[in-house]
Amino acid sequence: MQRSHAGRRLWVWVVLLGLTGQLAWTVENMYLNVFVHDTITDSPTVLATIVAASAVAATVTTLLAGAWSDRVGRRRPFIAGGYVLWGASTAAFGLVGVDTAASLAPALDAVVVAVVGIVLLDCVMSVFGATANDAAFNAWVTDSTDASHRGRVDGVLATLPLLAMLLVFGALDPLTRDGRWSVFFAVVGGATVVVGVVAWFGLKEAPTPRPGGTYLASLVHGLRPSTARAHPRLYVALAAWAVLGTSTQVFMPFLIIYVQRYLDIDGYPVVLASVLLGAAVVSVLGGRVLDRVGPHRAILPVAGVYAVGLLLMFPARGMLAVIGAGIVMMSGFMLGVAAVSATVRNLTPPDRAGQVQGLRMVFAVLVPMVVGPFLGAAVIAGADETYVDLGVVKQVPTPWVFVAAAVVVAFVVVPARRLRDVPVPVPLPDETPDVEVPS
Repeated sequence: MQRSHAGRRLWVWVVLLGLTGQLAWTVENMYLNVFVHDTITDSPTVLATIVAASAVAATVTTLLAGAWSDRVGRRRPFIAGGYVLWGASTAAFGLVGVDTAASLAPALDAVVVAVVGIVLLDCVMSVFGATANDAAFNAWVTDSTDASHRGRVDGVLATLPLLAMLLVFGALDPLTRDGRWSVFFAVVGGATVVVGVVAWFGLKEAPTPRPGGTYLASLVHGLRPSTARAHPRLYVALAAWAVLGTSTQVFMPFLIIYVQRYLDIDGYPVVLASVLLGAAVVSVLGGRVLDRVGPHRAILPVAGVYAVGLLLMFPARGMLAVIGAGIVMMSGFMLGVAAVSATVRNLTPPDRAGQVQGLRMVFAVLVPMVVGPFLGAAVIAGADETYVDLGVVKQVPTPWVFVAAAVVVAFVVVPARRLRDVPVPVPLPDETPDVEVPS
């Protein structure tokens, strides 16, 4: 069933579910690192380990839940129930700390116990978030859209992570600066729970073709070499996503700490808000251009803009310089994500939307979040710059993380050029699955 235009109901749920999910991911991807850095340990290796562990948990979960939602032909239960549990586990972050660890296990190193507790809880939170958002919600968006407007939809979706950061910075950052972390986590977690309840009663299912065969066959289908040979453009697009995502994860987990501690900009929320708003406007307007020129053709140009922004961030020090460089950098990044995401959706087999979300997680989350943060941590450790906080010497991120990210994103040239040359595949007769459309 083709949907020739994006209706009002679609936009409401795209923004509501997408933005709420990104609020929770902002807490997990950025503020959890700040929480650990400020209250438990400043080790960049620990921060990178937290990011990598959650990425593994989220990827495995998306592979399992995506294929499962394809099999049952429904997304709503996964979205609604997942958001409720996702919110509850997010709120639970406020219960973990060195003091709590010391009281529960006085014979053990409290910092080690707290780190282990954070890692485990982060993995649990990532399981629920991946089920609800990465697997079910993203598959629902693919089910509910077509190639005529996916550039616009993904352009808006690409702005939501930054809009979520803006909302958190503007409304909740004072809580973190006052050390009221439990309230901070409870607010975001509670909002996520409420949206999950609303989705249970209000979200409508989109037509979802069911793949033939067993669940196990559906689960491993996307990992087979024969599937990659049958759909080469899809896997090339996913490879481009892996490069872009890895580049971003070199600096993103350390971004707030860099602006706050290295640049020492007192008004860093103003800097971040300006960058996010400017980049969001560019991304929304650029989404229409993606639909006109073809998102796969836009990957290389927008990645170039992103690389220029990264290099501009290296010498930027004052507030205005950082805002200007940041807008260029984040505009290129957001349009890059929109272009790659729309390309992947356009190349997704209709009966495999949930399964492809698992593949997307492998390329867009697992690889970037395992490789990128450790690259960034190595750069930070190599620079060995520090600052003193209440008499304690702590490591601080340096602008070299942006140069490292620019080097990584240069490799996107290879898959981006291939996307222009590889023909659209025609599935072989024996590889075409039986499709069952639920009534």
